[in-house]
Amino acid sequence: MSVRSQSNTSSLPFLLTGIPGLEDLHTWFSIPFCVMYIMTLLGNSTVLLAVRLDKDLHEPMYYLVSMLAVIDLVFTTAVVPKMLGVFWLGSREIGFAACFIQMFFIHTFTAVESGVLLAMSFDRYVAICNPLRYATILTSSRTLQIGLLTLARGVAVMAPLMSLLTSLPYCRDRVIPHSYCEHMAVVELACADPSVSDLYSVIVATLLVGTDSVFITISYGMILRSVLRLPSREARLKSLSTCGSHVSIILLFYVGGLLSMYLQMFSLGLAPHTQVLVADVYLTVPPMLNPLIYGMKTKQIRAGIFRLLERLAALSFSQAY
Repeated sequence: MSVRSQSNTSSLPFLLTGIPGLEDLHTWFSIPFCVMYIMTLLGNSTVLLAVRLDKDLHEPMYYLVSMLAVIDLVFTTAVVPKMLGVFWLGSREIGFAACFIQMFFIHTFTAVESGVLLAMSFDRYVAICNPLRYATILTSSRTLQIGLLTLARGVAVMAPLMSLLTSLPYCRDRVIPHSYCEHMAVVELACADPSVSDLYSVIVATLLVGTDSVFITISYGMILRSVLRLPSREARLKSLSTCGSHVSIILLFYVGGLLSMYLQMFSLGLAPHTQVLVADVYLTVPPMLNPLIYGMKTKQIRAGIFRLLERLAALSFSQAY
């Protein structure tokens, strides 16, 4: 294929199918995804407002929770509105550039979230295992540096992949059998060998997730050892409950991400709609649960949210009278 022909073809938009084989049920599927998106927006925005407006929450731990909230807002907003457009309005078309921008945001901020979860596990390790050194090890400026480093890492690992993907000619059927521009589904439409980009994505995802998950496991293992040494049974149960909920959401994030990626690569005889639903749930459920697990279950953030609501209620009352 000539360079001119490749360029003309690559400028054409893609078409999203939504959930292949279940198009008649799109309206029904849209309801839970819409509800989860609204809960994601409300939960993460409330946590951000509470941390921003309450000076008692201006500490490294809560800054990390805020970073997680921003990440969840960004990559769910990159996916869900377009998904709902496909489900409700049949708005299947997505531009060539828009498709890869969406893909870039999804995968970059997934990598950033992995880094922030690692930082949060380290934060809890220092707070529980070395509480006297917490204030000197984790300062506000260091927390900001950690956030910037995780963002830089996400961009650094995704930029080469985007360059590889956008350089491929897409001269086949433009229909993406997915609800969003999922990497593997888009690559299958290329009419050139995508083995380099496939190998790069698998190596990067496996190394990044593997490294972060190993360090997170070590952190929570040391936390568990310290917790079991606490003299008070009530304190042990409280700490185990908090760490258990954190570990559960971390497992959901990592296992869901790897499962989604490998199911796209190796279908294992599963129906296409099952693969798509796994990927859709992976991108919508953890962002909805994160503000509940890391925000509402944290006593200080919960108190900050109540103070914020009281302030808003008082403001509304004063304006009314």
